Amino acid sequence: MRDITHKQISLRSARAIGIVFCSSTTIELIETNQLPKGNLFDVARAAAFVGAKFTPQLLPHCHPVNIDGMQVQFEFLEKEIHGDFFNGDVFSRAGIVIRGEARSIGRTGIEMEILTGISVAALEIYDMLKPVDTELEIGNIKLLEKKGGKSDRKKYFATAPVCAVLVCSDSTFSGGREDNSGMLIQQMLQEVKANVKYYKILPDDKGQIQEQIRNWVEEDIHFIFTTGGTGLGPRDNTVAAVQEIIERDADGITEAIRSYGQMRTPLAMMSRGIAGSIAQTLIITLPGSVDGARESLEAILPAIFHARKMMKGGGH
Repeated sequence: MRDITHKQISLRSARAIGIVFCSSTTIELIETNQLPKGNLFDVARAAAFVGAKFTPQLLPHCHPVNIDGMQVQFEFLEKEIHGDFFNGDVFSRAGIVIRGEARSIGRTGIEMEILTGISVAALEIYDMLKPVDTELEIGNIKLLEKKGGKSDRKKYFATAPVCAVLVCSDSTFSGGREDNSGMLIQQMLQEVKANVKYYKILPDDKGQIQEQIRNWVEEDIHFIFTTGGTGLGPRDNTVAAVQEIIERDADGITEAIRSYGQMRTPLAMMSRGIAGSIAQTLIITLPGSVDGARESLEAILPAIFHARKMMKGGGH
């Protein structure tokens, strides 16, 4: 199974739809409650719930998901109601439309669960109608919408955020150590469509760090990510340098980073990272280790980019 431990836990939802085509005579039997197997929709709804819950057992690569809420409804096919979901050819036939929505808080989406639920509900309807209808057909099962995770990226920023990466390390600046964390940060930012305009290496010197950050703020760089200098060593000066010049702190960002990291290593609690804004620029200090930098960005990307709108007075 694919490793999803790097994904953020978030609210995820999905909507899906499908049709069981049948004869108009069968529709009349349903409406008058004359089916030989009894109530159709209550049983089909229960089947949908069971099908959704058993999705990981049916699909080998599907991760188990907690289904925190699920709704299923049934309607007779009508162009006035369902015209936005299907093309015109569908409405030349009679049928039962199955619509469902599921919600979950977790690391992976819930679209396969709702699609499985719709499919099993359709099969249940097929089974209950087959004694009275020999022309049944299941079709048009599809996902209507999914939210959460990567699906929500567009809502955090309309245009590519402009970023700068500042590596704060004496040994890297002197050439004694190769930078890996800064390069990784660049890569991860670019993967979420951010524009990394600057990448620079400086010693872990308060004055130089502050001067560089102020220059980038003056240029209106949207986001500045530093890496290194967040530990407890005698030359870990980055946090103090940033703390002295930020105008507004953003403790929620560092809380999210440490909480995410703590679930992966107890060493995350050693990080003294901070975040805050100067004018309309957000500065975030990240660890100097590759794992620490990666996990920190996993915890906050791409949602962090929504801060730009807030700093410009746009609210949430």
